[in-house]
Formats: sequence, C-alpha cells, structure tokens
Amino acid sequence: MKLKLQILTSEQEIFNEEVDEVVVPTTAGVIGVLPEHMPLVSQIAPGELVIKNNDKSEMIAVFGGFIEVSNNSVSILADYAARVEDIELAKAQQAKERADKLMQEKLSEKDFIIVESELQKALMQLRIANKYRKNR
Repeated sequence: MKLKLQILTSEQEIFNEEVDEVVVPTTAGVIGVLPEHMPLVSQIAPGELVIKNNDKSEMIAVFGGFIEVSNNSVSILADYAARVEDIELAKAQQAKERADKLMQEKLSEKDFIIVESELQKALMQLRIANKYRKNR
C-alpha cells in the first residue's frame, strides 16, 4: 500500500506521486507518515522533508505551511518548498548576505520580522543543500 503525496506552494506543484513514506518537520517535532496513518493536521517547521519510495530517498527543503493527512493521502501546502537539487547555492548565499546586512540596519519591528524570516529561509536552504551535496 502507498500514500498519495502532493506538495504545493502558491507558485507551483513541487511533488505529486505515490510514495512509501514521508518524514516531515512540524512545529510539534519530526513525524513519519506511513500508509494507514491516523488523520492529522499540523503546522510545518522549516527543515528537510524526506520522501521515501522504493528504497530511494528524495529531500525537499520546506519553510512554513501545513500538512494534512487523511485516507492514505498527504497534502502539504508550503510557504516555500524546493527539491534539494533545485536550490541554487549562490542565490541562497546572496539572500543570506543581504538579510545579514539588513539585520544590522535600524528596521521597524515588522520589517525586522520579515528580514529575519528571509534569513532563516536562506540558512535552511544552505544547510540542506550542503548536506545533500556532501552525501552524494
């Protein structure tokens, strides 16, 4: 038995296939979802989502959003999601440096929160992309 996994962002569909298992970082901790998993809705935490299928694993960087599990179907609506091999290290490094620079400026509380979020996203991208590339 397999799970139907769909990963969406507001811009595009990232993944839509049947899989054996998905491991998702949530605000309550990392969860593994297998067929016949109980219904669940949870908020996604920034990190590495692992898709396991036929003895192979695929990593997807996720940042924010929600997961819903129901009837052997997993739906993920992420604020940001990218296959690890699609992360451009140079762009992520530039985003990190830009956010670092902006964090040094006097920002309003609202702008600071936005820049801090962008910095966290860039750091997550770099961490996961570097980890994936080292393991290859």
